[in-house]
Amino acid sequence: MKRVMSIATSDSGAGAGIQADLKAFLRCGVYGTTAIVATTAQNTVGVTDIGADAVKTGMLFNAGIISAVAGVIDRLKLPNVVVDPVMVAESGAVLLQPNAVDTYKNELFPLATVITPNINEAFALLGEKPDGDLVKDCAATLHSLGPKAVIITGGHTASGVDLLYDGEKFAGIEGPVHKKSSTHGAGCTHSSALASFLALGLHAEEAARRARAVASEAVLYGLDEIGAGAGPVHALGRILEGVER
Repeated sequence: MKRVMSIATSDSGAGAGIQADLKAFLRCGVYGTTAIVATTAQNTVGVTDIGADAVKTGMLFNAGIISAVAGVIDRLKLPNVVVDPVMVAESGAVLLQPNAVDTYKNELFPLATVITPNINEAFALLGEKPDGDLVKDCAATLHSLGPKAVIITGGHTASGVDLLYDGEKFAGIEGPVHKKSSTHGAGCTHSSALASFLALGLHAEEAARRARAVASEAVLYGLDEIGAGAGPVHALGRILEGVER
């Protein structure tokens, strides 16, 4: 069984972060391991000897943590690195200190197989306001920072289409858009699924298409009844459909 490590933050509400990552790993048929860099209350880094066939990073919060994570990834030459530069929570809470953006760009992005910002994060990384007409330019600029590929996820756009750029061509990654409020953890689920499919040997575009399908499905089966705000996505919803709760 392939092994995928999440280097990210614990979400005490279990909707996003490490908890969402583990559910997504299980959904994709890989063995999930974790290195928790911080904890959050919502309502430093180590690598075990179990190894990893892929790594995804989630909320890393500050420059020191990002630099430490980059150092470990570089020193151990970890493969299939998916960097999800989490900056703002679904609730609007800021999850990345402003002075950490340059550390992402200078230290972690050059080690990444794929980076997966949403459209707001993608433009924020460049110090710009989101502009749907300039998404390709944004992806190309982010690619020039060193990752092998860039996926700007489209969940925050009217079309809902993800954009993949691998340095040679652009590809639109389409999938169903479900009008539901249970979207907490969708980005974590997407990047975790992407890392899983890369670990399983899929090339970037096919891995992106399958990851998009898993994330969309997780929103479809999201748990609206949990909490008063945006409910958590449910990566195992289809598998558990029909099971009495």
